[in-house]
Amino acid sequence: MSAFNAFKANVPVAWSPNLYVTLVRGIPGTRRLHRRTLEALRLTKCNRTVMRWNTPTLRGMLQQVKRLVVIETEEMYNARKQKQVNHQAWRPPLVMDHNPNQTPLTVTNPST
Repeated sequence: MSAFNAFKANVPVAWSPNLYVTLVRGIPGTRRLHRRTLEALRLTKCNRTVMRWNTPTLRGMLQQVKRLVVIETEEMYNARKQKQVNHQAWRPPLVMDHNPNQTPLTVTNPST
């Protein structure tokens, strides 16, 4: 599965005052200009997310490193986080009964 598909949310894209930027590709082997742009965005490690205001300056920076990052609006980010929480939610354990015909053992109390 590609990194983009892993971070894609099922929410229609709408304008948002904040953008969530996630670094999904590694920094080694990239151009110095791209490394400096990522450093200015404070993205130093893969799968780290930062929130930035949606300004023309930021959009210009993201245009330079668009192959290395995934950009999400606030709704998309919240939907992805909720999906992760639902996926990691506690589930009751499965009980396997390998011998369904056997009657359960009864425990007698020896003190009575």
